[in-house]
Amino acid sequence: MAFATMAAEVFRYQYTQNKVYRQWADLLQSNTGTPLSLTHIPFLPISIFKTHQVITGTFDAELVFESSGTTGMQNSRHYVKDAALYRQSFMQCFQRFYGNAADWCVIGLLPSYLERQHSSLVVMVDALIKQSNHPGSGFYLYEFEQVKSLLKKLEHLQQQTLLIGVTFALLDFAEQHQLPLQYTTVMETGGMKGRRKEITRAEVHTILKQAFSVRGIHSEYGMTELLSQAYATQNGRFYCPPWMKVLVRDEEDPLHVMPAGRGALNIIDLANIDSCSFIATDDVGIVYEDGSFEVHGRIDNSDLRGCSLLVV
Repeated sequence: MAFATMAAEVFRYQYTQNKVYRQWADLLQSNTGTPLSLTHIPFLPISIFKTHQVITGTFDAELVFESSGTTGMQNSRHYVKDAALYRQSFMQCFQRFYGNAADWCVIGLLPSYLERQHSSLVVMVDALIKQSNHPGSGFYLYEFEQVKSLLKKLEHLQQQTLLIGVTFALLDFAEQHQLPLQYTTVMETGGMKGRRKEITRAEVHTILKQAFSVRGIHSEYGMTELLSQAYATQNGRFYCPPWMKVLVRDEEDPLHVMPAGRGALNIIDLANIDSCSFIATDDVGIVYEDGSFEVHGRIDNSDLRGCSLLVV
């Protein structure tokens, strides 16, 4: 089934069964029949996840994901009806971009996320670690010496390795231990969280490339309110799985949505069937004609979030 056709069906379902989304669509006085195109679908502001329970239908959530934020901020909550659906989404997406997780050693450098509950990123990386079934796979807080020794051993064995971490932790590690990595993919997930001075993604990648003598740094784009991720394997340009699409809206006229161009990012995540599949994010960037996109930062005055990086 074509993406647009499926999205239209999901829209009708969520408009009917999701009270919060229906109220928003009605407030916009949107045509609640079949949308003429993806750009005519109403997108729910991501900030509503901070103040409302955004669910489609009625259910007891198997998981509740909560966004990171600074002290005193109100965090977003995503109520997940089916944990298996989240697992299926991120596992199939990872396999599309990186192959079978069982072929990798997965090292998770996620200190701030491991120190709090309800992180969707921790759930994802934990599943990848278990799927890899490699003795070196695991989470690491601040054991940088141990991580360095492990990476050296894995490099010697020519073991395909994924070093996935929040940005500030990778930068901390790179400052203390500079070592060439030939068989290791370094992936940042964003995240300064007040732990470091905010710098651009390009600057982060330059520092990490120099520290690890690698040609490129990979990136993962995901958020609490979604069940799907996009990956950038080079040059910070993200690509989506087939059930996810990114559009762009005019910052001056948020109802003007385009399939490509510069502006704020709107996301369609069809895996989000039990929540809301149509989300207007606070991220700004570029969407290209082929559907790939770049993230350049956040809309002015939007809340600080764990994945924030400054505008280039």
